[in-house]
Amino acid sequence: MPIARAAKRAAVRLGAVALAGALLAACGGSSDGAADSAGGKVTLTVDLFGSFGYKEAGLYAEYEKLHPDVTIKQTDTEDEADYWKSLQTRLAGGGGLADVQGIEVGRIASVTQQQADRFEDLRTHGADKLEDRFAEAKWAAATGRDGQVLGLGTDVGPEAMCYRTDLFAEAGLPTDREELAKKWSTWEGYLELGRQYKEKAPAKSAWLDSVGSLFSIMIGQEKERYHDASGKLIWETNPAIKAAWDTSVEAAQDGLSAELDQWSPQWNQAFAAGSFATIPCPAWMLGYIKGQAGDGGKGKWDIAKLPGGAGNWGGSYLSIPRAAKHKKEAYELIEWLTAPEQQAKLFRKQGNFPSATGAIDQVADAKDPYFSDAPIGRIFGAAAKAAPVQVLGVHDQNVNQQITNALSEVERKGTSPDKAWSNAKKGVDNTIG
Repeated sequence: MPIARAAKRAAVRLGAVALAGALLAACGGSSDGAADSAGGKVTLTVDLFGSFGYKEAGLYAEYEKLHPDVTIKQTDTEDEADYWKSLQTRLAGGGGLADVQGIEVGRIASVTQQQADRFEDLRTHGADKLEDRFAEAKWAAATGRDGQVLGLGTDVGPEAMCYRTDLFAEAGLPTDREELAKKWSTWEGYLELGRQYKEKAPAKSAWLDSVGSLFSIMIGQEKERYHDASGKLIWETNPAIKAAWDTSVEAAQDGLSAELDQWSPQWNQAFAAGSFATIPCPAWMLGYIKGQAGDGGKGKWDIAKLPGGAGNWGGSYLSIPRAAKHKKEAYELIEWLTAPEQQAKLFRKQGNFPSATGAIDQVADAKDPYFSDAPIGRIFGAAAKAAPVQVLGVHDQNVNQQITNALSEVERKGTSPDKAWSNAKKGVDNTIG
């Protein structure tokens, strides 16, 4: 997920994460797997980032009803970068870890290649019997060099474009999703519509939220991005990265962006305020939009096919640290949460698109009344089938952070693209060596 850039906000969130870690330390850190002392009941701690949607979709409540001796307590950090930093600190120390930790797909290579000894091999709990349940690429990405299964797949991130029909209408643009898909079949077509929108846009409304989100969605359409199949960093010479950079720079220089940090309070408020008319949206973004725009946004949003073809942005895993207190019960929970039946429920209620192959057919007919009855099962299902199987690297998220930081400089400060690109390179070198 995108990386927040404001130092003050990051400091506040890191403080919150540290507090969460301290609270988790009080109820975690032991590896004996014993139940809590109160009458054999178990409190499972789940530490996540962003919006997994389990609580909102009622899945925790359903699981607790099926398992009366289990209570689930979730902590959540909006910004994945803050979450990952905190998780690394706790993994290094061995304490303060939850029974279940979420892992973003851009970090899973780090887990399998560098941290396999810090996470439970789920084969010891029977996960080797679940391989046929998941898409091949989803399963393979969480498999270690020695065959360890280090996480169970939650969702994938097939991409589309979410847009505000009311703002489009005010600006004199078409609102039909099929017509728009034709008009913005290319990214240049998308920018051209943005220029038209800017001419007649409602007050204080931009075409898109940020050029960082535009960049991230575009690179989700590529098989190779930051690393090649051998693990070598190729981002500086990859023409796909340069094309996404140039398009994002063009959007910034044309004044099409609301210049918002994704995951910031200002960004959250902008969904309800109508501060932007479009946002590139992986399936998991639907639940987030609903949560931020609220009831007032129902029927004002719609979804169309993404410019430039299908892609994937995001998707996650549920893993169990070696230092978790309740490994057996944690595994039972994540196996249940990632089962096709639960993944199908989650998509219908929150929009998180299934990685379990058995769930994809179950949601093919799904529509979302919040998004003007958009056929989300068809739109995201087609995108998931057409999206490339991406090469994942250890430093994917770190490189993405530095590039989107640099694009923010172009967007907000007017930094020249060449200077910003140089800053991105320095940032990558400083971050990963």
